[in-house]
Amino acid sequence: MEHRLERIKKQLHSQSYKLTPQREATVRVLLENEADHLSAEDVYLLVKEKAPEIGLATVYRTLELLSELKVVDKINFGDGVSRYDLRKEGAEHFHHHLVCTECGAVEEIEEDLLGEVEKIVEKDWKFQVKDHRLTFHGICKVCQEITVKTGTSK
Repeated sequence: MEHRLERIKKQLHSQSYKLTPQREATVRVLLENEADHLSAEDVYLLVKEKAPEIGLATVYRTLELLSELKVVDKINFGDGVSRYDLRKEGAEHFHHHLVCTECGAVEEIEEDLLGEVEKIVEKDWKFQVKDHRLTFHGICKVCQEITVKTGTSK
């Protein structure tokens, strides 16, 4: 984690920003909970446990800055809540998500599935793709198994 924190610090410095103690606390929470898709409020509650003096507005500003600098991706799974996801080191693109409409589980797909689609878009529409996001909404394996076992659906 310290190596990753140092890389983020360098990324901030390259854009003339400092890794203040408040920003560091926020980044540490994101690193410690990398598998989760935390909302700003989730991040704030976890930051508050470590540094009670940090306010919600500071966490929001930090998350927006990290989003602008492409340290994190701001995502929405259709539930009206913005969530923050650390960009994977060395990732050329944002990763994809599978969102269960039954239980709300979110699974990540690390493999870039849209390389050929990007080429077609760039060629046929003369559009230079910088990034893409793909979210599949459906029913996860666990919920499908529950439906089969109980013979019910929600």
